[in-house]
Amino acid sequence: SAGLLENCTGCVLCSEDNGCITCHHRLFLLIWRDGIRQYGMCVHTCPPGYFGLRGLEVNRCTKCRSPSCESCFSRDFCMKCKDKFYLHKGQCFRQCPPSTAAQPGTRECQETCEPGPWSQWSSCTHEGRTCGCKWGVETRVREVAGTTREEGTACPALLETRKCRMRKHCPGGEHRTA
Repeated sequence: SAGLLENCTGCVLCSEDNGCITCHHRLFLLIWRDGIRQYGMCVHTCPPGYFGLRGLEVNRCTKCRSPSCESCFSRDFCMKCKDKFYLHKGQCFRQCPPSTAAQPGTRECQETCEPGPWSQWSSCTHEGRTCGCKWGVETRVREVAGTTREEGTACPALLETRKCRMRKHCPGGEHRTA
């Protein structure tokens, strides 16, 4: 029948009741269930919720383990979550986990950087010396608590500098002695 031929496109072996059983070597066998019945179809790419798994005898579309995953790289590693879920390290969550924030537009959670308090301002220096009669620079820093940040983590400034007036004159005035 015409319906059977549609269901058997790309098949090497086809069943009238179950559709494709074996596909040409470049195609993936997608099997889905309807109640107790099972149907097969040969596809070039696997649909959302599945990933392609190549094998020696048959290439299969395998379902992602998480029902909230729209596309996955492997059974347990999601690459894109369905609406209302956020992606973090290959998993889908209803809300981003602690120490992460949702990125606008991507529905992905990114590690946040939470730096500690600022240190005291350093001594005022000019060209590496703490004396002189010009303006110098003082610096303060803050550390990121916990483990090392991941690449791409958005982090506020960890170093600040500001201009300062040198408070004492160097012995011998402005001239350096070698």
